[in-house]
This record gives sequence, structure tokens and C-alpha cells, in this order.
Amino acid sequence: MKITQNREISWLQFNKRVLEEAADPRVPLLERAKFLSIFTSNLDEFYMIRCGSLYDLSLIDNTKIDKKSGMIPSEQLDAIFAESNNLYKIRDNVYKDINHTLNALHLSCVSYKTLSKGQEKFVKDYFDTDIAPLLSPQIIDSHHPFPHLVNKAQYLFLEINEDGNKHFALIPVPDFANRIVYIPNYGHCYMLIEQIMFHCIERLFKNCKVLNKTIVRITRNADINLNEDQIDDDDDYREYMKHILKKRNRLAPIRLEIYKEIHSDSLEYLCSRLSLRKEQVFISKCPLELSHIFKMIDLAPTIDKTPLLYKTFTPQSNPLLPPELPCIPQIMDHDVLLFYPYQSMDGFLKLLKEASEDKHVVSIKITIYRLAKHSKIVRYLCRAAENGKNVTVLMELKARFDEQNNISAAEELEESGCHILYGFENYKVHSKICLITYKDKNEFKYITQIGTGNYNEKTSKMYTDLSYITSRKEIGKDAVTFFQNMSMSNLEGQYQHLWVAPSNLKSSILKEIDNQINLAKQHQPARIRIKMNSFTDLDIIHKISEASMAGVKIEMIIRGICCLLPGLENATENITIRSIVGRYLEHSRIYCFGDEKDIKIYIASADCMTRNTEKRVEIGCPIQDEKLKNQILEYFTLLMSDNIKARELCSDGHYKQIISQEAPLNSQEECMHLAIQITQEIKKSEKGLIQHIIKSLRKGAYTP
Repeated sequence: MKITQNREISWLQFNKRVLEEAADPRVPLLERAKFLSIFTSNLDEFYMIRCGSLYDLSLIDNTKIDKKSGMIPSEQLDAIFAESNNLYKIRDNVYKDINHTLNALHLSCVSYKTLSKGQEKFVKDYFDTDIAPLLSPQIIDSHHPFPHLVNKAQYLFLEINEDGNKHFALIPVPDFANRIVYIPNYGHCYMLIEQIMFHCIERLFKNCKVLNKTIVRITRNADINLNEDQIDDDDDYREYMKHILKKRNRLAPIRLEIYKEIHSDSLEYLCSRLSLRKEQVFISKCPLELSHIFKMIDLAPTIDKTPLLYKTFTPQSNPLLPPELPCIPQIMDHDVLLFYPYQSMDGFLKLLKEASEDKHVVSIKITIYRLAKHSKIVRYLCRAAENGKNVTVLMELKARFDEQNNISAAEELEESGCHILYGFENYKVHSKICLITYKDKNEFKYITQIGTGNYNEKTSKMYTDLSYITSRKEIGKDAVTFFQNMSMSNLEGQYQHLWVAPSNLKSSILKEIDNQINLAKQHQPARIRIKMNSFTDLDIIHKISEASMAGVKIEMIIRGICCLLPGLENATENITIRSIVGRYLEHSRIYCFGDEKDIKIYIASADCMTRNTEKRVEIGCPIQDEKLKNQILEYFTLLMSDNIKARELCSDGHYKQIISQEAPLNSQEECMHLAIQITQEIKKSEKGLIQHIIKSLRKGAYTP
């Protein structure tokens, strides 16, 4: 019996869930428009990376069979193209519905045919004065070969007749011009620059007849395979990365998108020139690029847009880390677990700022995968180095699409005196760990932070993540060992408490599943609860199935790709898998083994994907404080109780809505409500609480 499905088709099902959010009338209108844009950018990246990899594989070895679905690369691509066609049709309908409603509110992207004569004149004049001077038409003939088309750039593609001779022509849509053009006497309605070009381009070809025209956009393979053997020992790794990134825009085309329609001769010509099959061509009735939606919302009048957006939510402070008090003494007294975005990242930022200035702190070590631009993390690390502290940053330069940002951050950190380490050949450093070494009366003490998400102030307000901060000596010692191993390029180090990939994370997960299997066989309570982004690791999939067959109750919350099919008789019938797509991106990774008694709980940077468990440096950490363990269990239960945003994965790979007799529950909204409620309760007794904490800290016995 096949208990697995193809990972690419599973991912497309996830992105369809994003599209469902755009179609959901319960979601505020402009937030629906954002989901439409997110769906489109998700699909872009999917084609650049996943389809790019499959395309390469189809050329190299098209006989290689996918173990999860039994398909060869070309069959997987065909399945992707077929499913993508369905998604384009859904997107067109959703866009039409949203834009129609926005039009009634005078916030829409309008059609040229709806313009009045005065507005038509404005558009034509705008084309003549503000667009035409920027255009660089390229006639394609024997003297002018077909040009290189930039990845994701838009072009007008024309067939023209000049003195009885037919030619094709390409005109790049200028990406440096304002893409949104507001139409006078039409509220806050607008046209896009490519639409104006489409309708007015004949004004540029006055001596020719435009026979056919459309807008095209290609997506190129962007999955760069780095060959680090090419780096000379004395070459600078950053310079190598800068060079390799330039190749991304010149890789093979993998998809062609066309706006509304195209003449058959034009399509044949483009497919020939781009070496694409017609299955790789997708017609879209909505704009090919929807990133302008976020800018449109930013520019819209506040009075008009506010009712159409989510109600503003401010991340709250954690009650175990009051911002009025110094962080370091509190962490030395008790563990803290921050729940992003419901609780603020400011607690960790303040800790790092204190550490950069505290005379007792001797060193700060941290791994970085993705950063916000103008990052406070970088600022505080630079300040620490400038204050004479030993700062070591293990920077991953291969964080896809964030490479340049990380290169710039590494240069800034190095200039301030930080010691910079880079990742390893064939392994990405994806772990999220920060170690602060603190000297107190000739004794070294440690504060260790381990998280499920990046050190990124921006995404901490958009992604659900956990950030665990502890002064437990056993965790600190493992963290010391970890950074020593990283500095020596030792990926097989031994750890007493931490799960570290590729060393012991996967084997530890398998061991914990085996423990639950043994309990079930002894007719004792056995339970597994896991939350992660994606699930593709075949070894863990089969072990989870084995646990199900042994009678272990298994609940999983998997936002994205899930190659395991639940609910199959005599295989996976004890497994429930749900996906939550909502206001925030579900990003935290939680591993719970056991029933309520003697339960083991870990948080981690890793999903159960082979790339994470075997080809990346990842970290998982046990949560030992009973109150924090209970918080995580309550959080997991709340997520499993969601009957609005959650969908349940069926045995055929599709998702279904949750049918429940319980009151409607949106887990993310409930988390926001609870975070605010706790803050308000604390504020009512704030003075007494703060005094209690101060008194308890002085006694060294703070128990909130």
C-alpha cells in the first residue's frame, strides 16, 4: 500500500490553500488581495527552485524514480503543469471577484475600456510623456537576434507589419518607472504601466501596423548548484557567492506566462526560441505580476483601507520577562519562552543589547540564516565587538534569495571586529542558536537562546515561532560544544541534551517514536504530537506509520508539504494531519512524545525533511520547565481545535474543511486575544507584580 504522495503536488495543494484565503469572504478584502499576491510569489519561487531542479534532473537522468510517487522527473513536471493550469483558472476568478469589489470602493485596477474620453486622453498623454521616452523596442530580424529575457521581467511582445514585412518585436516594461498610475476623477483607481503600454503601444509604431500584441513573462530555473570545489583556498568566499549569484538570471526558462491571449504564430515562435513546450505556457487574465498590491495598499487613503485590513495587533511583552527590569538577572533566575508574533521579539533584543554592554559578558556566539534589513541584531553584535567582547557569527551565505543581504551583513559585522565563520560544503547552517557567556565571580555562566525561526525582527511579527531562553548549565555546555564543533568543521559532534543535525537529530526523533511504539505494545498510553512546516523524510514517515499500526495516537500540524497520507486502513488510520493557513505564517516546529505524564517536548529549527535532517546543521532543544511545557501543550491543543482556518488532510492528498459541533474557533485570533488578556491582567496588578519580582530576584527565588 502506498502511504506517500509526490511532494511537488502536495506543495501545490498547500498553495491552493493560500488561494482559498484570497477567496474567503470572511477575510478582510485587502488582506484577500495580499493572499493573491502571496500565492503568485509562492508559485514563482516554486517554479524557479523545485521545477528548476526537476527540469535539470529530467535532462540528466529522466529515469530516476521518485520514491514517494513512483514518477520520473518528466512525469512530475507534467503533473505540475496540469495542476498549475487549474490554479491559474482559480486565480483569475478570485482576482476578478476581488477587483470587482474594489472597483465599487474606487480602489481597483481598472480596465482601459471603462475610461471616459477625458481619462483616455490622460492615459495617452501619460504614455507619450512619461512612458514612451523610457522604452527600448527591439525588432527581431536577421540583424537583431532574439534577446535574453530577464527572469520575471515583463515584456510587450508584438507582431508588426512594416512595409509588407512581418517582424516580431519585444519591448521591456521599465522596472524603474512607477508601475501604478492613478487615473484622474476615478477615486484611487489605477492602471498598471504594462497595461498602459499594451493599449497605447501603436502610438510608438506610427509607421508600422501592429498585428498582434500581448504581455509575456518568463520564469527561469534559479536552483544554482554550488560547486565549492571551484573555490581556491585563498579566494574570498563572499566574492565567490557574489559571482555565482550573477548566474541565476541566465539559467534556462522553465515557464512562460502570457497576459490574456496570444496569436498562435507568436506562441509557436516564443516556444521555439525559449525551448519550451506548450504545457509550460500559462494564460492569465489577471496581471502577471501582483507584487504591486502591497504598494497599492500602502498608498491607499487610510480612511478607505483601514476597514478592509486586519485590525492592528501589537505583539505583547512576555509576562516572565517584564521590560521594566534588566533581562540578564531574570534569565539567570528562570526560563522564558517567547511566542511570536503574539509576544514581542523585544525581550530577546533587549537581552542582546544588555549583553553587548554588560561588563560581565565575555562572549556572544550566534548562527544567522536570515536577517531583517537594517537589523538590530547586527547593530548589537557590532556594538558588543566594539566593546571588546568576543563575538562569533556563523553566517550562512546560501540562504536562498537572501544571499546578498547576508553578504552585506557579514561585511558590516567583520568591519566591527566580529569573527565571521561561514557554512560548510554541501551543508547549510539553518540552526537558530545564540550563546552568551557571562562571568560571575570567576565562574562562567551561560545564557542560551534556541528558536524555531530566524533572527529577523520583521518576520517575528508575521510568522508563528518559539524562542526559548535559558540559563540551564547543561544546555549551555552543549551550546559551547556546538560552537566549538562548528569552528572545527565537525558535523558529527556528540551532545548530551541538544538534538543537532546531521549528528543526532534524526536518530533522536526515530528513537522517541520507537519509545512510543514500545509503550503502545505494552498497552500503555502512547501519543505523538508534532508541528512543522513540511514532512518529506521517508525514514521518519515509515516510522510514524509503524507507530500508527502499533496503536499510537498521532496528531500532526503540517502547514505545507506533507508526503504522508493519513487515514489509510492498517497503515496510517491513527494519524490526524491538519494544516493551518491564516493571518500569520505557521512556522514553529514542536515535537511532543508521550501522554500527559512524563511527556518529552522539544522545539527545533528543523522540519522532518531529508534536507533538514541529513544535509543541514539544525538544532532541537528540550523544554524542561513544567510550566513552559504546559504552555506548549495548551498551544498545540488550541491549534488542533481550530475549525475555521484549519483543514484536514485526507487519504487522497486533498484537504477538507473541519466539520465541528464546537463553537467557531480561529486559533490565531484566539492567541492574539489571550496575549492581550494576559497583558491587561498584569497591568492591573503591575506595581505589585514588579515589586514581587524584584524582591524574589534578590532572594534568588523568583517563581511566577
